[in-house]
Amino acid sequence: MRRILIAVLLCGGIAQSAAADSVTLRYGQIPSTVRSVSALYLFIAQQRGFFAREEVKIDLVPIPGGTDKMVAALDQGAVDVTQTATPYLIRAVLAGSDAVAIAGETANPIYSLIVKPDIRSFADLRGKVLGLSLPVDTISISMRKLLALKGLGEADYSVKELVGTPVRFDCLKRGECDAVPLGQPEDFLAVGQGFRRLGLSTEAVGSFQFQVVAARRSFAQANKDAVVRFVRALGAAFRFIRDGANRGAVAKAIVELTGASDEIARQTLALYFEPDQGVIPKRAEINLAGLAQVIAFMGESGIVKPPLPGPARFVDLQYLRAAGVE
Repeated sequence: MRRILIAVLLCGGIAQSAAADSVTLRYGQIPSTVRSVSALYLFIAQQRGFFAREEVKIDLVPIPGGTDKMVAALDQGAVDVTQTATPYLIRAVLAGSDAVAIAGETANPIYSLIVKPDIRSFADLRGKVLGLSLPVDTISISMRKLLALKGLGEADYSVKELVGTPVRFDCLKRGECDAVPLGQPEDFLAVGQGFRRLGLSTEAVGSFQFQVVAARRSFAQANKDAVVRFVRALGAAFRFIRDGANRGAVAKAIVELTGASDEIARQTLALYFEPDQGVIPKRAEINLAGLAQVIAFMGESGIVKPPLPGPARFVDLQYLRAAGVE
């Protein structure tokens, strides 16, 4: 009886120790991406138990106002880690933010330039209204480069600043925008509704680091074990998504996450991986060359003044290394 009691107490002690090791991280999420393919890695990490395996719980916190507000929420302590587009991280750090990239997310996004049915060429966009994101955003930069490549200067069209694929899609459907860049699955949905795909962002812009996961340096240092486990779970999710053997399961996850059809889910995966366009990181790694390209874009636009900083200023790779990624 005494041995049984000791065994029960020991098991209880182990369970308490495991519970004590569990951690909850408040994760800042861009509201417009919550039901988009760009949130797939979080969905997979939850669904497949990668967070649970690392004893990490994620409290998803939508940050009102979009991607330009994410680092501010981090600096204010409203969240512990957050997704953010790299231009906003760069700009915030240069202004004194303690934020730093700890993992990679969407690397080389594919945005479709979707237009009204009666627009059949880039020349037809002269004098039209384009719904773009904020000037600092790489979506806007890549679209302007695509338009320039096709012979249109900035004086040839007017711009509405609209943050988020759903917001831009609504502008197109209302007829207030003649053309907008859309991510997945909205671009496929738009084509299915009779709109036209005029071009892709990747025609004008190659590899760059679009989004990262960021934390405050001070928080990450003080909670290194938790951050490493979190990053390791992200890496596992990206590996699962990229494994061709999981194509059916990933397509099903896209359907569940976005509400898109199985056909659109599979078209999205084909767009990303046939051939591999570098949209999805292999294991949550950060592409420093791609980050340098973003800095160069910002320099060309006058958003960052020379001398341009190096990409290492905005990242801390120790957590990826400790997680076995780098």
